[in-house]
Amino acid sequence: MRNTPTFVYIATTADTKGQELEYVRARIANLCLTPLTLDLSTSGIPTHYKTDISAIEIARYHPQGEQAVFCPNRGQAIAAMAIAFERFMLSRNDVAALLGLGGSGGTAIITPAMQQLPIGLPKLMVSSMAAGDVSGYVGSSDIAMLYSVTDIAGLNRISRKVLSNAANQIAGAIRFHIDDDADSLPATGLTMFGVTTPCIKAITSAIEAEWDCLVFHATGSGGRAMEKLIDSHLLNAVLDLTTTEVCDYLFDGVLACNEDRFGAIARTGIPCVMSCGALDMINFGHPKTVPARHANRHFYNHNTQVTLMRTTVAENDHMGRWIGNKLNACAGEVRFVIPLGGVSALDAPGQPFWDPGALNAFVHALEQTLVQTEKRRLIKTPYHINDPCFANVVIEQFHAITAMAK
Repeated sequence: MRNTPTFVYIATTADTKGQELEYVRARIANLCLTPLTLDLSTSGIPTHYKTDISAIEIARYHPQGEQAVFCPNRGQAIAAMAIAFERFMLSRNDVAALLGLGGSGGTAIITPAMQQLPIGLPKLMVSSMAAGDVSGYVGSSDIAMLYSVTDIAGLNRISRKVLSNAANQIAGAIRFHIDDDADSLPATGLTMFGVTTPCIKAITSAIEAEWDCLVFHATGSGGRAMEKLIDSHLLNAVLDLTTTEVCDYLFDGVLACNEDRFGAIARTGIPCVMSCGALDMINFGHPKTVPARHANRHFYNHNTQVTLMRTTVAENDHMGRWIGNKLNACAGEVRFVIPLGGVSALDAPGQPFWDPGALNAFVHALEQTLVQTEKRRLIKTPYHINDPCFANVVIEQFHAITAMAK
């Protein structure tokens, strides 16, 4: 994107939402901003609402051309237009903001493109789907979802208020944009869970004078958000110490990462200190939501809505091999620091999840799988993850590898 982007992009399916598009376009123009209207219709039926960029122009960005979009199957057409729109938006260098208007189909078309835009660039989706689970639409991006209240099917006393608010929100985001400080500190991402908080707080306190510390809650979306920033080259280093999302991914918990976890670290070669924080637990919701097949497992009720299940020796062996293979793809400076005294507040002598055999299984599998090199090293410590001595080892390794990267 350019330093002085020009247009407020307004995207919708003009064949069904042209009236709303015209209304928002006028509101944006009245706010002394320059609108650029985009038609994402897949019907192939001409509309009398003129847009700056037609549906045909956007559809041509699909790898198979516009015929992939304008097909008889509506579901296929929506999926194809989403691909075309994503590629179209990635080709632009004049975007000040992206404002989307849609129902279920329009939201499915517009938000994948929004997810590909840089963090910080204003993106607002006005949608009739915004009152439900929006995680699939937002992903790991900073998309704002605004519930349309009424369906986006013509103007009325409610939709005018909502659409006016949307235009005002976009204008405010543009006018009050905060530029990155050229003299700001380099940024590092840290992953944290409640059960690893003392560790992360100690490390943050020790390095925050020299580093801008961005802490991500390791809930699946937190890891994805951090890795999006890594791929966008918005982080200079990583302290990925709470890798618990792997437990949920491999063993069907509710706070899972995806198959690409650690992929951004491998792709960019970013300096990274890692650990096995909270690999002792798989997350579920209320106890009644735990699958029946786990009835005989060891549980801990974290609160009324979060139930933790202790990982077994076999599961830790699996995770050691899975993480080891992921690390083998990393060519940058990587240090994996192991706290042999326990990986979470619950995994300590006298605590509910204390199980040295499980951790030993993880360590053994990781050692057997990881191909250590001068840049890729495994470091074992006798400390618990929340012991200040463990934090000191991590800080020492972090300073060493980030100094090499300068």
